[in-house]
Order: sequence, then C-alpha cells, then structure tokens
Amino acid sequence: MTSHQTSPRFAPTALMLGNIVTGCSVLAPAGMLPELAAGLGIGIHTAGLLITFGAVVLCICSPLTAWLTSRFDRRQLLAATLLVLTLGNLGSAFVPDYAGLLALRLLMLAVGALYTPQAAGTAALISPVETRGSTIAYVFLGWSLAAAVGLPLITFIGSHSGWRAAYLAVGAAGAISLLLLTWRLPSGLKGAPVALKTWTELARNRMVVLLLLITTLQMSGQFVIFTFMGPLLNRLTGADANQVGLVFAIYGACGFLGVVIATRIVDGWGAYRTSLLFSCLLFAGIAVWTLGAGSYSLMAVAVAIWGLGFASTNSMQQVRLVAAAPPLASASVSLNTSVLYIGQAIGSALGGSLFARGWLDATGYAAMGFAMLALLAILASRPRLPVAVLA
Repeated sequence: MTSHQTSPRFAPTALMLGNIVTGCSVLAPAGMLPELAAGLGIGIHTAGLLITFGAVVLCICSPLTAWLTSRFDRRQLLAATLLVLTLGNLGSAFVPDYAGLLALRLLMLAVGALYTPQAAGTAALISPVETRGSTIAYVFLGWSLAAAVGLPLITFIGSHSGWRAAYLAVGAAGAISLLLLTWRLPSGLKGAPVALKTWTELARNRMVVLLLLITTLQMSGQFVIFTFMGPLLNRLTGADANQVGLVFAIYGACGFLGVVIATRIVDGWGAYRTSLLFSCLLFAGIAVWTLGAGSYSLMAVAVAIWGLGFASTNSMQQVRLVAAAPPLASASVSLNTSVLYIGQAIGSALGGSLFARGWLDATGYAAMGFAMLALLAILASRPRLPVAVLA
C-alpha cells in the first residue's frame, strides 16, 4: 500500500458504514412485509420473494463481480457500489408496482453484491496481521447495526409513513455513507488479482470448503425464521408493528453486542473457539424461539440470545477464511458472501413455503435442524495442530 494523505485508521469506520447501507438494502423488505403486501396488492409470501430472488442474484454476482473487478482501485470500486445502492433505494420509492420493484431490486443487488466481500478484503489490506481479525470483525459490525438500528427504523417508518418513505430513508443513508467512504478510504488499494485458477485452488482447500458449508447452514436456518419474523410474531403472539419493531431492535442490539465481544476476544481466543461459542448461542436462541412459540416475552428473549450469535458467527467465518488461505482472501470472502446469500435464498424459500401453508411452528424446527448441522460442521473444522491466533 502506498502512502496516503488520509490516515488509514479512519478507513475501517468508513467501510463499516457502507456495510450498514448494504445490510439495510438487503434486509429492508423483511422489516415491512405487511406494508409492501398491502401497498402493492400482493400476499406476504409473494412480498417475501423480494428477499429470496434478491439472495439468488447476490449469490451469483458476488464471486462473479469479485473476479471481474479484482484489478480495480478499491476506493473507486466501493464508492461506485454505494452509489448504485443509493440510487436503487431512492428509485424503489417511486416504482409503481411489484414487478418494477423486484426488477430494480435485482439490478441494484447485482452490483451491491460487490460491497461486503470487497470491504472485508480491503480491511485485510489496511490492517496489520496481528489485528486483522478484530478489524474485519469491526467492519462487519455494520451488518449488526443494520439490524440493530436500520431494520427497526425501517419497520417504524414503513408502518407509520409507508414503505416508500422507508426506501427514501435508506437511500439518504446511502448518500451520507458514500460521502464518508470517499473522504476516508485511502486511494491506491488493490488486492491480488482473482484468476480462474483461484476458484480451483479454493475448491481443493478442505478447510475453505467446510467453512463455506458452515455459512450456508447457519444462514439457511436463520432465514427460515428471519424473513417472516414480523408476520410470525403477529400470527403467533398478536404482536403489533411497534412490538415487532422492538424485537428487531433487540435482535440487532444483541447482534451489535455479540460482534463487540467477538472483536475483543478473537485475537486472544482464536477464531475457532470464538466461532464455536457464538454458534452455540445462535442455536440456543433458535431453540428457545421454537419451544416458546406463542409467548411474546419468551420469543423476545430467544431473539436476544440468537442475536448475540447471528452477526458474530459470520464475522468469525470471514476471519477464518482469510487465515485459511491468505493469498486467496478476496476470492474466498466473496465466495463466503455468495454462499451466505445461498443460505438466505434456501431459508427464505423454505420459510415462505411453510408460512404459506400455515405451518408456522414448523419454521422453528426447520431452523433448529440447520443450526445443529452447522454446529456439527464447526466441530469438524477444529484445527488439527496448534496454529496462529486467526486459524
């Protein structure tokens, strides 16, 4: 990295803020499914397809765009991505129908798929090896804040001022984030070029493949419930929009707390043990949600436990992938983001199918099954020999 006038110590915060916008762009429909359904004259299950189809586009475009843009300056690339997200959200506020909203969302996310993996790769470039784990985890704090602050605000704005106003708010946040990133991120940052043989090398790396499986299982389980969390709370407990917003806030706040704790302990504990701890919390939260279905207070407590694990587990996955194959980090992190969205697509499609059939309790048990398989896969990924802190 060449010298820059702007101090790199500000750069992780700029990257983290961009992840807030990316997270809100991806998750926004989950916070206002009833409003979207009513405003567009569609069913809740159909509105949920905004997440399912969006996840499919994200999982395809994440590695593809990482390959096509690997030689680009990171500041220019990330700024352009945020610009597209900003314009996409602002445009979503003015589309006349469901087809237009879906088309614009898919176009926006096809480009937006770049941001999260490239932000993680950029975080690795601007941080020394000894603090790389905590820096990457900090950048991913943006996703926690998207859930902690962004999603409850989207739910509140959507229920009180309409879904179009919520999209305008996300677009405004994108514009602010774009300015901050352009101001703070150093120029001249470039990762290793991603060649076609890179994907073959990753496919032959047992640890990388196992880590990608873990991400897929964890996200599949969570999105069986998360996509329809608001409608599920309404149907199972009679929760209104404000109570649903409170649960989203609990989920995100605990996610924020979980990432803060993970960031503090990962450099000392190692990413494997940190990942195992928060994955156990994730499973425990989903289990309490499932067994406490029908009780608003129990389900809120469940979301608090689950929230501690949801973002921190993904942060640890990124850290472990960077350590498993450092020269291939840009590609492996983009693949992890890709399978993360595959998990979202699988989970939201399964959750939508169960919801449409009225099998509300079954969503929890399906989520538990995925989370248990993920835990078993994490145990199988235990390092064989003493390794560095980030292994």
